[in-house]
Amino acid sequence: MDAGPVELRTDTIDSPLGRIVVVTDGRALCALDFGDCARRLRRLLARRYGEVILRRARNPLGVSEKIRSYLAGRLGALDDIAVNPGGTAFERSVWSALRRIPAGATRTYGQLAASIGRPTAPRAVGRANGKNPVAIVIPCHRLIGGDAALTGYGGGLPRKRWLLRHEGALP
Repeated sequence: MDAGPVELRTDTIDSPLGRIVVVTDGRALCALDFGDCARRLRRLLARRYGEVILRRARNPLGVSEKIRSYLAGRLGALDDIAVNPGGTAFERSVWSALRRIPAGATRTYGQLAASIGRPTAPRAVGRANGKNPVAIVIPCHRLIGGDAALTGYGGGLPRKRWLLRHEGALP
């Protein structure tokens, strides 16, 4: 039996990175993306939930205020945001490991693969990283290439550079 559309709460935040869109499912943050990536966000939500209705909400689950605090320099503000990113067991293991990288630090894809017990899987880690539906809070921007290059970021390399500089990980 079709349960009908899933209702999610959404808010937008103006930031130095452009508009940030947060989406919650009533229990946790299930998506965070940039306003100019709306098509990707819709696709991701449809793939996970089927038909969705996005209802505007002010500061759903307190997430918007925590994002604003992070952007204002309180880097630990993201640490206690509950996330529900969906994904496969492997993707969730990668995303969980990403959350353990502290602000101001970076890891290579190989280092992260080794940390989850899959040292021969840096490419698979990269693919999972690229599917992260909760940017910034699941800090996929903290992954860098083995040669310390800033590689791939769904929101664009200028945003990745800004985030890493904001966190003190870049000079």
